[in-house]
Formats: sequence, C-alpha cells, structure tokens
Amino acid sequence: MIEIPKFQGTKQENYELCLKQAKALISGEKNSIANLSNLAALLNQALDEINWVGFYLFEKEHNELVLGPFQGLPACIRIPIGKGVCGNAAKDEKTYIVQDVNAFPGHIACDAQSRSEIVVPLVLNNELIGVLDIDSPNLSRFDETDQFYLEQICEALLAEIR
Repeated sequence: MIEIPKFQGTKQENYELCLKQAKALISGEKNSIANLSNLAALLNQALDEINWVGFYLFEKEHNELVLGPFQGLPACIRIPIGKGVCGNAAKDEKTYIVQDVNAFPGHIACDAQSRSEIVVPLVLNNELIGVLDIDSPNLSRFDETDQFYLEQICEALLAEIR
C-alpha cells in the first residue's frame, strides 16, 4: 500500500509533490482505468477544500461523457457534450474554472454542496478522451495555480496512455 501524506507546504509546493507522486503512481502502467483510479485517490487525499474528484470518459458513439473512476459521493452518470461545466470543457477542449457554479448557465448539480469547480479536458492526438472534474464546497476555490498543475498531471497521464 502506498501512503500519501497530507501536504503541509505552500500551494505550489504541495502541487509539486503531488505531481511527482502522480508520475510515480502511473509510471509504466498502461491501463487507463488503474491510472485514473489512482490519480483520483491521490488528488482526493492531496487537495484540501474539495468534496469530489474524478474522471468522466468520452463515449463518441453517444457524444457524451460517462462517469469513470472518482472519489466522493455518487455522481451524475452521463453528461452530454456541451452541457454543464464538464460538457462545455469537453466541447471546447479547454480548462474551465468556475468560481460559483450557481452562476454558470446550465450547471448540472450532481452534489448540492458543490460551490466551485475546475474541469480539465483530456485530449490525446487531437481526440477527446474525457475530463478531470474537481468540485469544492467553497466559492472561488480554484485558480491558475490549480489549473497549471492539474493540467501537468493530466499531461503525465496522457503520456502513459500513448
């Protein structure tokens, strides 16, 4: 069993450690479900002030995201592309940071406790694979530092899938 300590440095230091641990967890493992599961667990343990972290995987034939490995309360199973924060991040293939989910048009409320959200698309060889979704019960929880490091973690994941 791998022990993941609670981080106690600055936000940037914590993310640097998290990135190193993420790379170590997935290094050499080609099974995407195993890697997604470990990354969801790592991020759930490493990040403070969050209430849900997980992945939605793209189903091309239905043009929707389907729930993948996650940590938190049960979640919405299917999200159409272009709907909610996840669906829009997937459609636009860009990271969305939403400071107040109640102010986001068409937000899909899977957990009424969630107040802010960040969604990072997973794109490999110009094809959408899915998204990383993280929710917080606090307003304005996520910023550019979160975006930078979460995108780095997703890039490390995609490098293992290639």
